[in-house]
Amino acid sequence: MSDNVAERTQERTACVFCADDAVVNSRRGGRIRVVLSPKTVQSTSGFMGDLTLRPGEYVSEHYHPYSEEFLYVVRGELLVRINGTEEMTVGAGTGVFIPIGVRHRVSNPGEEEVFAVFHLSPLAPRPELGHVDTEELPGADQPNPEVGAPR
Repeated sequence: MSDNVAERTQERTACVFCADDAVVNSRRGGRIRVVLSPKTVQSTSGFMGDLTLRPGEYVSEHYHPYSEEFLYVVRGELLVRINGTEEMTVGAGTGVFIPIGVRHRVSNPGEEEVFAVFHLSPLAPRPELGHVDTEELPGADQPNPEVGAPR
């Protein structure tokens, strides 16, 4: 470990940020909250949040040119569509890995609310480069969620 890394590690400490304090964003559909991010806890390698989908709601298709996405379903049943054709149903207690550059869309076809946790890593060089939309946005009039400042 270099001296710079050792110094930074000694200066930093664990951070706590309550999900209830996160801004809810519905630009891409559902209710997305970015909980741990460069903006909220000064993370440098990725960000994490949660997603709530009511029955019939979806998050529009998109891909991440710099990041892998890890998605874990806590409650409900999620339909995940990959590259516009492949579909998989993912229930509570199940995780999904979405590689860099893979288009994906998630929806709730069931009658129960879906609650999931997501993590994206590594960070894009700038927040506005991290997400490429490939489908019309349900909440296009809303601003992008604030993930954080450039590294």
